[in-house]
Amino acid sequence: MALVHDVGAPRGHASTASAGSHRRARWLFTVASFLGSFLLFLVQPMAARFLLPLAGGSASLWNTAMVFFQVLLLAGYVYAHVSTTRFGVRQPLTQVVLVLVPLAFLPVAVPDGWVLSGGSPALWVLGVLAVTVGVPFFALATSSPTLQRWFSLTDHPDAADPYFLYSAGNVGSVAALVGYPLAVEPMLTLDQQAGVWALVYVAFVVATSACALVVRRSTSTGATPAEVTPVAPISWARRRRWVVWAFVPSALMLGVTRHLAADVASFPLLWIVPLLLYLTTFIIVFSGRSQRSPERARLILVAGSIVVAVSMVRRLDALLFVVGAHLVWFFCAALVSHHRLAADRPPPARLTEFYTLISIGGALGGIFASLVAPVVFDSVVEYPIVIVASLLLAGRDDRASRLADARGLATIGLGVAAAALIYADHLVAGPAVLAVTGLVAAVALRRPVVVATVVGLGLAAAIAVPQPGVIFQDRSFFGVSRVVAGDGHTTLVSGTTAHGHQFADPDLATTPTIYYAPEGPVGQLFQAVDDRDRVAVIGLGAGALAAYGRPGDVYTFYEIDPVVVDIATDPSLFTYLTDSEARVEIVLGDGRTGIDGSEARFDIVVVDAFSSDAIPTHLLTREAIDLYLDRLDPDGVLAVHVSNRFFDLRPVLGRAARELGVEARQQLYVPGTTSDPVSTTASRWVVIGEPAALDAATGSAWDPLGGGPLWTDDYSNLLAVIDL
Repeated sequence: MALVHDVGAPRGHASTASAGSHRRARWLFTVASFLGSFLLFLVQPMAARFLLPLAGGSASLWNTAMVFFQVLLLAGYVYAHVSTTRFGVRQPLTQVVLVLVPLAFLPVAVPDGWVLSGGSPALWVLGVLAVTVGVPFFALATSSPTLQRWFSLTDHPDAADPYFLYSAGNVGSVAALVGYPLAVEPMLTLDQQAGVWALVYVAFVVATSACALVVRRSTSTGATPAEVTPVAPISWARRRRWVVWAFVPSALMLGVTRHLAADVASFPLLWIVPLLLYLTTFIIVFSGRSQRSPERARLILVAGSIVVAVSMVRRLDALLFVVGAHLVWFFCAALVSHHRLAADRPPPARLTEFYTLISIGGALGGIFASLVAPVVFDSVVEYPIVIVASLLLAGRDDRASRLADARGLATIGLGVAAAALIYADHLVAGPAVLAVTGLVAAVALRRPVVVATVVGLGLAAAIAVPQPGVIFQDRSFFGVSRVVAGDGHTTLVSGTTAHGHQFADPDLATTPTIYYAPEGPVGQLFQAVDDRDRVAVIGLGAGALAAYGRPGDVYTFYEIDPVVVDIATDPSLFTYLTDSEARVEIVLGDGRTGIDGSEARFDIVVVDAFSSDAIPTHLLTREAIDLYLDRLDPDGVLAVHVSNRFFDLRPVLGRAARELGVEARQQLYVPGTTSDPVSTTASRWVVIGEPAALDAATGSAWDPLGGGPLWTDDYSNLLAVIDL
């Protein structure tokens, strides 16, 4: 017998159940749903943290991991759908066995010997995740639809609409995402995190088993109908709508994350905010307590799209306003799409199919944004595409149409336009935004296709027209890299961070600039160390440090991004490598892994990979510093570039040096007022080595460096070193 019944099935037995048992059953299922989702979303950042020493820090690491989790979530939902409709009365026992299996794979850990070396980084990440957390994640992925289906089979008064458990699960998801960076990571090592996660998983198994007993008792005592009540079939058009309504917010979430990190202002833990907003919309729409929120969200979605589009076409100076506008708009777009899903949810008999189709849409959105877009597009084009798709989905509904009077639309249009006018960076842009927004808002809610057309054409034009000064642009797994030609110089930019600069004048082209200028800290170091025949550099950039090479020297650069290698080795873009008098070697891959696999000894090791918010913490741990020092000659020096807008990494290096019995010194270099701001930039560097070696390589401008938190391969805490 299949465990299905119609939402309207008779429940005469309900009167025999006590109110107390109903409350206990509701709490039991709520706790099980909460724990399942809590574990599901706690293991995601934890698994990404396990990968960090192996794959490096990159927004694409998280986005690729998200695709893995979305696809495995889909597999779990498919299993839940098949098992609840095909296994009959045996299904609860089968589910309990399924959630017991992962206990043999706990605690989670990356097997020894998994190293990123060549091939596709995305496929490598997917493979490691499958081995590390695949089995427990799959078991957890089946829990949400299964528990809701079970609850619908009990005699509880709310059994006819068990979707409130979906909100409870999403509360658990939010708790995990907030709790990990704020409490779990700062307080526990990776081994301890895995141990605690395993203990909570045991509690989840106990709660799930108790829920299975409740539903088994209900079915065995005749609490559910013995006959299958016919359920109205679901059309394929309706199924397609569910997939589309789930696809757009999923792709939009990853799109806005990548856009803000690449084109606006990357900041610490950026990826958490869109994901939290995404999950919050599910909580709102499936709780059934808010009817007006989707109406208001639709107003902001349609009218606010003009501001979002303008901020993408023209770079505005008001950074917080732009970031806030994108996040608020994304929240409203996700809320509108998810509200349509919630409003169209089927009876419990079709619940698992409903969640399977939602999961298909979410997985397709993630695949599009994380795997397809980086290959097909050389910029973050997927974000404008899903913006237009969101507007097309914001069609008129009856409740929203009641707000579509002329006065309301005029107020909305003027308010949005006024905000854009205030923050526009040119006076000419203000009236244009005002006029366009006012006109579009006048027809926005009744004809959102007009807004989609206007926004789409504007964004398409912005994409089609090359940005001023951009002479090269390409995209890889690790992000978008641009080469921008200015007034007599060329700059390599990744996201919002400059990674290299060179003058076009042949007389100046061989002189390193910005962070690497001769008068700066690393320039002083290279000029002071005469015995520097062999140099290793983690982080290629434009290859500026190769300019310090002399005949007979060997400079080995370790670079993880193949696009950066292509840029630095193209003499039409930068000539540091081709002009260098030294022999230049480039090793593609993670720098720490590359140095670990090298048998060479170096006079100077330079680590230059921390200038953005995506801090590859595995390059700063005690084990990493010990490796670099081990590859140095006795009088060699380790130099670390720690200039950063958001993090103060000096205490971490100072503590690691103290733990390893060596000395660390620092220098903050600020160019004088007469210096050329293009050729020389403020920078902060740390050098580590034996005291005698540092005495020979540094002068009075270098200060002793104190200690701070100790980072190891098993523990790091970015929040402790945030310096905003």
